[in-house]
Amino acid sequence: MKVKICGITDIGTARHAKEIGADAIGFVFAESRRKVTVEQAAAISAMVNEDPVKVGVFVNESYENIMRTAEQASLDMIQLHGEEPPELARKIKLPVIKAFSFQKGMSVNGMLAYPADYLLLDSPAGAHRGGNGTAFDWHLLQDENFDRSRLILAGGLHHGNVKAAVTIVRPFMVDVSSGVESDGVKDQQKMNEFISAAKGAIKL
Repeated sequence: MKVKICGITDIGTARHAKEIGADAIGFVFAESRRKVTVEQAAAISAMVNEDPVKVGVFVNESYENIMRTAEQASLDMIQLHGEEPPELARKIKLPVIKAFSFQKGMSVNGMLAYPADYLLLDSPAGAHRGGNGTAFDWHLLQDENFDRSRLILAGGLHHGNVKAAVTIVRPFMVDVSSGVESDGVKDQQKMNEFISAAKGAIKL
């Protein structure tokens, strides 16, 4: 099971994520208490080098700003977390993750038609996109027929529920942010526990 730790803001946390086997780390460039500058992200990217994969999270940003940031911060992937039109995703010259806030009655296959490499399903948005610490009902996805090799599961995950989430949803990757924090700061022990639980989960 692949793991993305989102909301990385400092070199120490990124180094620890790398050491414990995170497959991807996320930099938030949209309004959030986890927002980083291009300079911060570039410094972290230089430290981690090629591994883990570096993902930039954007909300309704212009193509020009996305690609400029990607180049300056050495990003490997782009996550679109707003209402970006398909035309924008098609122009981006890096792999794209498109995030959707999932609710009952929504069509996963309809969302997979969006021109992105991966689909990230998150809980309904709060004040800011993502990182709200709440989960949606995973059983809504259990019996759906869709390509799970493109699915990233997010929203309210932590070490105590990620095994159940993986068993029910069977995603390609899980994405965590607030679930590995204490008082809004990444907690290395919680990161350890989450990675262990997620990578020990069985994909049925």
